[in-house]
Amino acid sequence: MLQKIQENVEALPKRLSADAGYFSEDNVKVVTERGVDPHIAVGRDRHGKTGSGPPRGRIPDEATVKERMKRKLQTKEGRGVYSRRKVIVEPVFGQIKNRGHRQFRLRGRSKVRAEWSLICTSHNLLKLFRALHGQWSLN
Repeated sequence: MLQKIQENVEALPKRLSADAGYFSEDNVKVVTERGVDPHIAVGRDRHGKTGSGPPRGRIPDEATVKERMKRKLQTKEGRGVYSRRKVIVEPVFGQIKNRGHRQFRLRGRSKVRAEWSLICTSHNLLKLFRALHGQWSLN
């Protein structure tokens, strides 16, 4: 994903947040080596679960990559960075689902990619139309 970001915008982000499906020690290592600060969930939290806050003191030297990431996401800054996903990325998936797309109609990687590209294109065109509606003149 970082490679695609760099290809598309010719730069890398300062921070990256991703859900638990992207967590692995290798992914954390690659992201960090590229100078990006990763915020990747290590598992799922139940809704409404309130934690007791981050542990105090230094991170133990023997902590695993997963334990370090979990602790990072428990900090005030880590929670803030990761929570931005709720308002940036997740609404798009909800909007697409609300328009009736709940599963792919085609099979095979290339066909699914083509179908997803069409879905994303129509989503973006609808956003553009709504943003510009009323600004166009038929004269």
